Amino acid sequence: MPLHIATPLLESRPLSRAARCSVWLKLEALQAPGSFKIRGIGAACEEYSRRGARRFVSSSGGNAGLAVAYAGRRLSIPVTVVVPETTSARARELLRQEDAEIIVHGDSWHEANIRALSMIEESDAFVHPFDDPLLWHGHASLIDELASSTLAPDAIVLSVGGGGLLCGVIEGLHRNGLGHIPVIAVETEGAASFNRSRQAGRLVELEKITSIATSLGAKRVCEQAFQWSKEHPIDSLVVSDGAALSACERFLADHRLLVEPACGASLSLAYDAAPELQGLATVLFIVCGGATATIDQIREWSAANRDKAS
Repeated sequence: MPLHIATPLLESRPLSRAARCSVWLKLEALQAPGSFKIRGIGAACEEYSRRGARRFVSSSGGNAGLAVAYAGRRLSIPVTVVVPETTSARARELLRQEDAEIIVHGDSWHEANIRALSMIEESDAFVHPFDDPLLWHGHASLIDELASSTLAPDAIVLSVGGGGLLCGVIEGLHRNGLGHIPVIAVETEGAASFNRSRQAGRLVELEKITSIATSLGAKRVCEQAFQWSKEHPIDSLVVSDGAALSACERFLADHRLLVEPACGASLSLAYDAAPELQGLATVLFIVCGGATATIDQIREWSAANRDKAS
């Protein structure tokens, strides 16, 4: 049995009315660790376990770290997660619930990642949050499930952070003969490394992340994500933090599911009837999830965002 579940695929009447097209949702927020990450990370951890790994080491205070901790507990393999100082108290508590060892280091993921890599011993396996072919192969199982359904979307909308989900979805499309389906990749302002790279025609590293959607906070997307942009139809869009936060609150009211702003970024296209959706009959949104945000935190961010705008 894989460590992830096959998630529901359902049509959303509220989002369909807002977007003026048929909006379908792949509810990855219902995975046990709270996000799609367990698909790829679970597959990678199972493979590393088969290779004899005695410990998993990760560098994420967010959904990737939670997925590694969950996989380690299920596989009875110890997990060490290096998190930056900015990691929320809630995220740390969720990691503890999965019995992970937590090491706090640095003020960014980049610094935490360097520390994690320095700790690797011969019997350890390092589980990267997004840049690993094993992860992409596992994430592609999401599209395997789509292919076994009767749904044939005109486009797939997803959020982009480091690019792992994007790589997995496109790999899944191509291995299921669905390579003609375009992807709409969404980022927030201040975390749009993929969009910047597309515009520059080369990989671009951001100086810093200024978006509140920290789950999208990779200063540079993985090289494979950028390579796919040359080989697969991808529309790259950037939305505001305010739009992402509003989508989180509306989605909670409409579907009783709380997601992080990183997920709200893509959902905002439906709620705001983005021009890119016009003319499309059926669109699939990947509700990637996120377990570390609370509704109180989202509302605090929303209030701060409004104050900043005024």
